[in-house]
Amino acid sequence: MAEAPAPAAATTVPHQKRTGQRTVRSSAPGGPAGPAGAPGGAAAHAARAPREVPGWLWSLPPVAALALVFLYPLALVVRQSFSPENGGGAFDAYASVFRSHSFREALGTTVWLAAGATVGCLVLGFVLALIIAFVPFPGAKAVSKFIDVFLSFPSFLITLALLFIYGTVGMANGLWTDVSGSAEGPFHFLTTPWGVLLAEITYFTPFVMRPLLAAFSQLDTAQLEVASSLGAKPARIIRRVILPEALPALAAGGSLVLVMCLNEFGIVLFTGAKDVTTLPMLVYGKAILESDYSAACVVAVVNIAISVGLFGLYRVVSKRAGA
Repeated sequence: MAEAPAPAAATTVPHQKRTGQRTVRSSAPGGPAGPAGAPGGAAAHAARAPREVPGWLWSLPPVAALALVFLYPLALVVRQSFSPENGGGAFDAYASVFRSHSFREALGTTVWLAAGATVGCLVLGFVLALIIAFVPFPGAKAVSKFIDVFLSFPSFLITLALLFIYGTVGMANGLWTDVSGSAEGPFHFLTTPWGVLLAEITYFTPFVMRPLLAAFSQLDTAQLEVASSLGAKPARIIRRVILPEALPALAAGGSLVLVMCLNEFGIVLFTGAKDVTTLPMLVYGKAILESDYSAACVVAVVNIAISVGLFGLYRVVSKRAGA
């Protein structure tokens, strides 16, 4: 006789508790209205989530500090350049400055000094970087580290050192007078544009050497060994192998030096070159010596415009060079 089927097991209802005659459903994670996917659960979840702060709101404090410290004084200079103290039109100060011989002379002096110093720094920096990177000698690493320290030196310190050596009563003139018995030495070029040019080349050359040394450290030495094994002379190796790799670093360093030379004030002031007037020196003379603040602001605006344009060029070159 077949066995009777066993009674079906009582079906348990999940998340339920029986209390007397009522069945109470336990709340799901989504909230009392059901799971999180239900409309009520999504609203509860959104209410509990922290409200995110917009990204632009975080940028307001640094932008405000930047505007207060840098942009506001610059705006005052620009406004003063369009507001002549003796009255007149907004562009009268610009027209007066542009017509003056002193401005044209200062602009020409600034440009040729900056260009000459840049060329000198590129040539000297390339040669010195080649020697440090590829000519083994004791202390090469120490010299490379000293270049990094040299970048932190103030410009007037180098000028003072040159004055101690080549000044009127400097070491070179003193040695000359002791040996020849003459009343004075022959070195008087520091108070000329050539002295300013020498001081700028001396000070700014490490700014070219630093990116060059970084570029040379990434150069594959196997290329140099292959070129040398094929009979290439050092000059040909430099021209065909090293120089193409160094061009981006040369362009970046040269652009930086050009911008810095255009705004250099301490070197010209400390050399005592009275006949050398650059745009920063002209701003100083107009504002401090002549109390012509409108003209000083006009020259400053022109100097800033040139500097910002060249700095934009420097950033483009540096980006392409990977600096």
